[in-house]
Amino acid sequence: MSGPYAEVIGDPIAQSKSPKIHGYWLGQLGIAAEYRICHVRPDDLQAYIAARRGDPLWRGCNVTMPHKQAVMGCLDGLGPIAARIGAVNTVVPVDGTLTGHNTDAPGFAEPLGDVGRQALVLGAGGAARAVVVALAEAGCDVTLAARDVQKAQSLLDELVPGRPMLAAPLGRFGAGGKGAYDLVVNASPLGMVGKPPLEFDLAHVRDGGTVYDIVTAPLETPLLARASARGLRTIDGLSMLIGQAAVAFELFFGQRPPRDDGDAALRTLLTA
Repeated sequence: MSGPYAEVIGDPIAQSKSPKIHGYWLGQLGIAAEYRICHVRPDDLQAYIAARRGDPLWRGCNVTMPHKQAVMGCLDGLGPIAARIGAVNTVVPVDGTLTGHNTDAPGFAEPLGDVGRQALVLGAGGAARAVVVALAEAGCDVTLAARDVQKAQSLLDELVPGRPMLAAPLGRFGAGGKGAYDLVVNASPLGMVGKPPLEFDLAHVRDGGTVYDIVTAPLETPLLARASARGLRTIDGLSMLIGQAAVAFELFFGQRPPRDDGDAALRTLLTA
């Protein structure tokens, strides 16, 4: 097919679910365009961006690891959320210039609703940056738990300057708790297939609270299974994945994706 296209870049990239998501929406809307995978190694990132600048059919790209920060130096400007987070996951060409956006933050926030004020985020890596900003924008007081407490505090000071947010050691939450948090977010890879388990005591979550795990493999992590068994509200990683893709889709193709069924058909496609 020779026509408009967007794509997702990263290294590795074969595992990406983005082509299924965007391809489904393109088909539902009857848009004559493609969404592709492109394997881009770190040493090839600048050459990739330079080549796409000259392609009138290119509608932009989603950016996965390890390029979310490196790509910023290849662009002409940043959207306000991307600039605040310090990471880009969506690049869009406009009038000969390239602008970097971050759709992870609104994608993460989309399913939250009113979750209360006290939030605990587990992990201080790249994913946590978008999560912390989204929660701060929602008015939450954030505790950021990580193995490296100094790194976590530096991240908070950078992302939410002027607001007293607390960093804490991740090990503090492995056992014992007093129900201090309305929302707990696992923004780490712990609990993912092939990764160590997440040691977290749900006693730290208040009755009626929410547990949100951005891991997508497995979709129901042990953390979510335990939270559901206790009667807590749970949000899985597909919610953020689909939410961030919806924002990017509109930037690429100028139309909102069809989501009237609450993404039920798309979820079935992604989990088949």
